Parts: sequence; structure tokens; C-alpha cells
Amino acid sequence: MPDQKQVAHQALVDRILNGEGRASAEQRARAFSNHELSSPLDTLIDKVANRPTDVTEFDLSAARGTGSTEDELFELVICAAVGQSTRLYETGLAALAEAEGSHGNAS
Repeated sequence: MPDQKQVAHQALVDRILNGEGRASAEQRARAFSNHELSSPLDTLIDKVANRPTDVTEFDLSAARGTGSTEDELFELVICAAVGQSTRLYETGLAALAEAEGSHGNAS
């Protein structure tokens, strides 16, 4: 049974992926999963997800060159960050469940 934090997290994910936005739902989903984005958006999104301190003005400028608006880029960056956070969160929950299962079996 999900707890309140999991419910709140799922509400956030649902909102950014399915709610109203300037970027298309497809673009947001791709940014969230960090998969199948065209260049140079793929570079920006990968950096946001995996190496956020490496994001440069050049990355943002190149992404603007795709015709994406500031609002669209903002949404895609948020999707990338929440997507990476979600993957880490789910990995942590799985590790906790495994540890609890292992601990319960040892008793």
C-alpha cells in the first residue's frame, strides 16, 4: 500500500507528464525518461539528469536554437530532473524492500 509520500510523488509525475503545458506530452515523456530526444535537446536533458553542474549557457543556447520557447525548455528541464529523481527514488524503495525482505527471512 503506497504511503503519502509515494502518492504525492505520483501526483507530481502525473501532473508534469499529463497536465497542461507548453511542451508536448510526448516531449515531456521523452525528457522524463531521458530517451529519444533530438540533438541538441538530448545533450541538455542528459546533462540535467546526470551531470547538472555541467549544464552551460551554450547548452541552453543550443536548445533554444531548436525553436523551443523558454517555457518549453523550462518544462523539459523539470521533466528531466523529476525523471532522474524518480529513477533514484524507485531504486531506493526497491533496495529498502529487498533489505526488509532479507531481514525478515533471517529471523
